[in-house]
Amino acid sequence: MKNNYLKLVMMAAVMLSASIGFAQTTDATDTGLNKDGGAGESIKVIDNKGTIKYLQTNNGITSITSTAGGSKTTTTWQLGGTLTDNTYIDATNNIFAIDGIALANGAASINAVNNELAKGGAAVGTGWTLLVRNEASGETQKLQFADLISSGRTDYTATAGDETANAGTFTSAGMPTIDDSKVSVYRNGAKLRAGTDYTLSLVATVATVTLVPQGGAPGDWVIYEDDQFEVHWIKF
Repeated sequence: MKNNYLKLVMMAAVMLSASIGFAQTTDATDTGLNKDGGAGESIKVIDNKGTIKYLQTNNGITSITSTAGGSKTTTTWQLGGTLTDNTYIDATNNIFAIDGIALANGAASINAVNNELAKGGAAVGTGWTLLVRNEASGETQKLQFADLISSGRTDYTATAGDETANAGTFTSAGMPTIDDSKVSVYRNGAKLRAGTDYTLSLVATVATVTLVPQGGAPGDWVIYEDDQFEVHWIKF
């Protein structure tokens, strides 16, 4: 009786060890590995209920239940895809970085569109844009370089009326009128003094330069017909 009991215990141990041995295949060169699309390896496993499954790595982890046609069930956890809810990554006290990003070597985009799809959609924009953070919502958005920094130039030739009145006013589209440190005005190649020789303002929402000739030394000057004025500005 004891011998029979011992035989049963040994048989159960052998069966258990056999099931453990076949529960998982870890040899990447095993020709018995099952694959289901993509180039990732598939590892055969058995869950705690005895169901045979296959785990495959292909930009994530794919769980495949059964490989028989018509009864195969595949569940994938992967990076990418469409977000179904607001998603946040908290990088507090840690570094969040993406390696392997290529340098942009083309022109900045001048035709980027809202919600343009990078993959699987009809892309209509060209060039590159900048990724920025919306501080109000924390949302990551894209920005055209021209909306971040731009520059321009306007030329103006004084007329006889300017000379007679010793005053001149002209407009410059796109000029940042609120900051004269970003605007330079030249008279016949000589730089004028901001806030003294000229002022900046908005006239009917149009950026305007008003010349202010000086009547006393050492910076006295007047407007003559055909004086050449240049406005150079940068906005960021």
